[in-house]
Amino acid sequence: MMHTQDKLNPSAVTVISFPIEGMSCASCVGRVEAELKKVEGVDTVTVNLVTERADIQSASPLDRGSLINAIEKAGYSVPAETTELSIEGMTCASCVGRVEKALKAVPGVTSAVVNLATERATIQGSADATALVTAIENAGYDARVIAAATGSRRGETDERTEKKDAERRGLTRDFTIAAVLTVPVFILEMGSHLIPGMHDLIASTIGMETNWYLQFVLTTIVLFVPGIRFYHKGFPALGRLAPDMNSLVAVGTMAAYGYSLVATFAPGLLPDGAVNVYFEAAAVIVTLILLGRLLEARAKGRTSEAIKRLVGLQAKMARVRRDDKSIELPIDSVLSGDIVEVRPGDRIPVDGELIEGESYVDESMITGEPIPVSKKHGSEVVAGTVNQKGAFAIRATAVGGNTVLSQIIRMVEEAQGSKLPIQALVDKVTMYFVPAVFVAAILTFGTWMWFGPSPALTFALVNAVAVLIIACPCAMGLATPTSIMVGTGRGAELGVLFRKGEALQLLKDAKVVAVDKTGTLTEGKPALTDLELATGFEHVDVLALVAAIEAKSEHPIARAIVNAAAAENISLPDVSNFESVTGFGVKAEAGGKRVEIGADRYMSELGHDVAAFSKVAKRLGDEGKSPLYAAIEGKLAAIIAVADPIKETTPAAIKALHDLGLKVAMITGDNVHTAKAIAARLGIDEVVAEVLPDGKVDAVRRLKGEHGKVAFVGDGINDAPALAEADVGLAIGTGTDIAIEAADVVLMSGNLQGVPKAIALSKATIDNIRQNLFWAFAYNTALIPVAAGVLYPAYDILLSPVFAAGAMALSSVFVLGNALRLRHFRSPMGTDDNDVSQRQVEFAQAK
Repeated sequence: MMHTQDKLNPSAVTVISFPIEGMSCASCVGRVEAELKKVEGVDTVTVNLVTERADIQSASPLDRGSLINAIEKAGYSVPAETTELSIEGMTCASCVGRVEKALKAVPGVTSAVVNLATERATIQGSADATALVTAIENAGYDARVIAAATGSRRGETDERTEKKDAERRGLTRDFTIAAVLTVPVFILEMGSHLIPGMHDLIASTIGMETNWYLQFVLTTIVLFVPGIRFYHKGFPALGRLAPDMNSLVAVGTMAAYGYSLVATFAPGLLPDGAVNVYFEAAAVIVTLILLGRLLEARAKGRTSEAIKRLVGLQAKMARVRRDDKSIELPIDSVLSGDIVEVRPGDRIPVDGELIEGESYVDESMITGEPIPVSKKHGSEVVAGTVNQKGAFAIRATAVGGNTVLSQIIRMVEEAQGSKLPIQALVDKVTMYFVPAVFVAAILTFGTWMWFGPSPALTFALVNAVAVLIIACPCAMGLATPTSIMVGTGRGAELGVLFRKGEALQLLKDAKVVAVDKTGTLTEGKPALTDLELATGFEHVDVLALVAAIEAKSEHPIARAIVNAAAAENISLPDVSNFESVTGFGVKAEAGGKRVEIGADRYMSELGHDVAAFSKVAKRLGDEGKSPLYAAIEGKLAAIIAVADPIKETTPAAIKALHDLGLKVAMITGDNVHTAKAIAARLGIDEVVAEVLPDGKVDAVRRLKGEHGKVAFVGDGINDAPALAEADVGLAIGTGTDIAIEAADVVLMSGNLQGVPKAIALSKATIDNIRQNLFWAFAYNTALIPVAAGVLYPAYDILLSPVFAAGAMALSSVFVLGNALRLRHFRSPMGTDDNDVSQRQVEFAQAK
């Protein structure tokens, strides 16, 4: 597990992030990015349609005002954000006034409220938090941002959720109004064409003129009450020569509506045979697109459930010892170094070190592994994990935004907001797609006017509107980011964290998985693996005597033997006359018995025949282990082997990688004999042994040249260069900070089973994106000629604007629904890790 505060720190590159309101399709994304890239100092820009955020990277300071102006110039807005600051040094109301005045003078601040009792300031606007802190410090007070704290993050998520809920409620209301008003318009117009006798019934009752007037009134309300959103955004975008999907809807519906107005109130302006109304087309298009928007909003909410679930795992309160008393405090009030009590069933509130008691802790929300982990004195625990039956106390080592859980949330958010290489093609296409659709609509209109049958104007209008509506690129903008959001969120539930979004695309192409041995395939520390006894000796007695003598040594092998005795709660006898025999071993008296420990040559020197253990010695040698022998009271007593044991999970992980069609190579600094022995046991395809860190880099390069893309898995400082050299670097979560910083993917479970999970998830996500892109591009593009009327000459088939609107909405719903399938991605390891997130939800509900 990772418990140091900067295990998962993001890159040192300065990143400014803005929320953006008003984007509705991929072309919107392209325009915002284009305007932001024009701002001086901007290096890279990533705009995400699903998260509705822009991330701007720069190696130099940027003027936030210029960035906001660029977004607004593109026709979109940056909503005010709430920043909370903790302020020290205020003593009276005049202090409050000075701080508020200083904050309100910062560019971008729309309101600032300072509370003397809570010593907090709440600022609304788009100002940079650093500028706010500087302003307060210039006023003579100390301040710090508390937005990254656990409770604040939950509040931020709750606020975002409430905003999305309000958006869904608004869309539900607008769609309901539109649907209720559109149904009679549709019945009045289409009923006349589809239902026998309906035309005569309307003519003999309300009359056709009154029918059209009624349709006009109802459609006007639909277009300019629930549908006004399309015109508020669509026409200004068209005026800037930067049309988006709102422009397509606005022009298409207004063309049908305007034509119908002329037919209703000034029919003499139209040629004979062209006096028809299309109120129902305009109304139905708006209603269907509102339905599509509503379904999109609901699906978008589900794509971010992984983040909401992770945030929901953070405890709200903690039981802290203060002044010899245990008191309940809000999580934001817990300080590093506090003693925190954890009762049975509690969710652990902060990262810490266990100092009292013991228990088992369910760490599935971090690692994806369902088996609870034993925790004793000195064990590290992670915020958000669940204590089982025992009670214990911990010393807080990381709180608020520094906990592993907070860093995981931050990493997942960054990965979800990233843009994959595959998105570059989408961006280029969508920048030109909407203008191309307008050109296609104009050509359609002109062709039907020039070559079409009578009434040519009617045919021209209907088909041009159908082209405008069918081609709305909503699905194109949603195709990639929705899959990324769901895929990376599912990865987090399985203990696979993508630090860099592009790794999600590159990992699927790996041909070879190269792994470090120590700490990756193995436990990373020596342990007693074998203790075979001669006839007449007891396990406990021999281990006690040998461990007692080895306790006098600091050698890693000696420590492994001592630890094995401690694990079995074996008490060690007193030792005297200890002596190290250079080049051979050690000897001493333990519990009054003479004991010698050493290699086979030491036993031969003492006159002991080790032939009795020849079969065992050969087996140990084949496994890459170097045996030791122990003699007690002049008799050969045991053969002992200490080695770095292979993790229990490693064989299954290697098999899963082979099942995925991948080769596995081991790159290690260990000796060739040991490396080949381990490779043979595990079925590893290729071994590169006795290499230094630079040699690992060369080995990775050679594997890339021979096989193609290489994924390297490691955990140590010496693995960092190879992690960086590989096409995709995967760091074991129990590894060092440096290794994790050099990696593209972090495996929180601390074992190799995360690798096949990550690769399988990468394949599933990219397949999902390709399916979405095919549907979005092929579906829309294929239907444009149909909407333009190419089937009419041969088959008498035209695509009604009404059906075009339904097809367009269906396109977006299909893409979102397909992306949401990734929530049910199953790991290739055959474990029940899919149930982890469900258990988390059930626990949260129970609490």
